[in-house]
Amino acid sequence: MNLEQKFVDLHTHSTASDGTDSPTTLVTAAKAAGLAAIALTDHDTVAGLEEAQAAGRKLGMDVVRGCEISCSTEHGHLHILGLWLPVDAKPLEERLSWLRQQRDARNVNILRKLQELGLSVSMDEVLAEAKGESVGRPHIATVLLRKGYVGDKKEAFRKYLGNEGKAYVPRTVLTPEESVRLLSSLGATVSLAHPLLRKLPWDWLEAMVAHLKDCGLDAIEAYHSEHSEAQTRACLELARRHGLAVSGGSDYHGANKPSIALGRGYGSLRVSVQLFEDLRRRRQAVGLPVRCGVQTKGQRCAALASRASRAMFVL
Repeated sequence: MNLEQKFVDLHTHSTASDGTDSPTTLVTAAKAAGLAAIALTDHDTVAGLEEAQAAGRKLGMDVVRGCEISCSTEHGHLHILGLWLPVDAKPLEERLSWLRQQRDARNVNILRKLQELGLSVSMDEVLAEAKGESVGRPHIATVLLRKGYVGDKKEAFRKYLGNEGKAYVPRTVLTPEESVRLLSSLGATVSLAHPLLRKLPWDWLEAMVAHLKDCGLDAIEAYHSEHSEAQTRACLELARRHGLAVSGGSDYHGANKPSIALGRGYGSLRVSVQLFEDLRRRRQAVGLPVRCGVQTKGQRCAALASRASRAMFVL
């Protein structure tokens, strides 16, 4: 691959969760944008990965299998990205299925609260907006907007669906430790997504990164649409101090986040292909595949043992 002036996007969403582009449309758009590679990282589902990879093969586009898992901590949510997921990921799929069931139960309670507030939104209307199996608040926000209850989706979250909203319902999620260990056990490259998106206590975040590295964390997502230049530099330094790799992506959601462009964020985001190649080299160094195909259990065990031994050596 010619590495000069090429860029990637390792954090995107499709209609399999809360994006508005189908996996095929997403990959086609990435190709048209001149990106060298893209990762599909839908929330709590891997349902769009086969379609995305099929489109990638047709277009000659490198598509990384991924997902994003929300986690709960005493200071709010952290998000964990898994990149280079294997095709055979049954333990992950079982936990993601459980998480989607929790989402579904939460949606019912949110709709009940909206009804009590005089806002008539039915589950059938929400499901009609959702194109995939991971259904959540963005789809409810779309119905609220369509029915004229709010002027835009930001208002929907501010007034009703966000943490301070009148219809907010807490969500049951995994811990960061469980998410990282689960993804790492499958041979994924595990990255802490947009760690400075929320104002977390810095000392706490520093300690959490050290703790999650012991659980199998591989990288920090330093480059993100919502990170300022200063925040990006802080994340790069955080990764350096803990001996972690760096990842990056736009967090593209299509029309659900219309100001964020694929591969470009708000316009200034650039995730270099050199960063992508560094992640690939780190995987190859411990025997993990860089092409998302079927990996035998024996190959995976050998690679994970190599990864563990290298971690012990570094420590």
